[in-house]
Amino acid sequence: MGDCQTVADSKRRFFAAYPRVIPGLYRRLVDELLVELHLLSHQQGFEPDALFSLGLTQVFDSFTKGFQPEEQRENLFQALCSATGLSNEGLRQQAAALKAGISAHDEQEISNWLASRGEGAPEPLKLVLQGANRSDFHYSRLHAVGLMALIQELSGGDDQEPEALRKRATSVGEQMGLQQEKLDKDMGLYASNLEKMAQAVEMMEETVAAVKRRRERQSSSSESPVT
Repeated sequence: MGDCQTVADSKRRFFAAYPRVIPGLYRRLVDELLVELHLLSHQQGFEPDALFSLGLTQVFDSFTKGFQPEEQRENLFQALCSATGLSNEGLRQQAAALKAGISAHDEQEISNWLASRGEGAPEPLKLVLQGANRSDFHYSRLHAVGLMALIQELSGGDDQEPEALRKRATSVGEQMGLQQEKLDKDMGLYASNLEKMAQAVEMMEETVAAVKRRRERQSSSSESPVT
């Protein structure tokens, strides 16, 4: 993407690719991701590696739960990516390859690979570790989310104590040369916002269900025969 591309240009590209109305609950997420991806695409040293891809897909998928219509979720993600010079399919493939590559391994093996600068690691992780050692490596908060998702994958799924998960992910991040303060801040903010979003989605679903029940009662009452 050309250096002259502005945030406004990226937004125009996005709305051209996704002209549908975005429900209010998700507009802020879309706007923040769009601006963030635009800025990253112009940042020297930034590479959308597999860890970034895992973090971005994790954020999008987690924060768009409940999005309606469901079948438009991936179209929304595709528009976000294409507007900022990324490929939604490429990102998802990278994220899936990273998870698949570490599925048969544990954190100790990751520590060993970190010590050897990725030597012997599965190819997707090897590229991530080698990239993090570059002098011009540009860190994004999405790398922090990707680390959490990676450690969660090693631990076997979602049933993990959040604080313990963050500590383990931070430990791995520090071994990669990432700053502890940034990792702690970004992981904590992600977890906090995710909890708030889950509550908002639950409230929205309850409201929609209540409105539906009320309409059904009104419809039933109007159809009842007059005696």
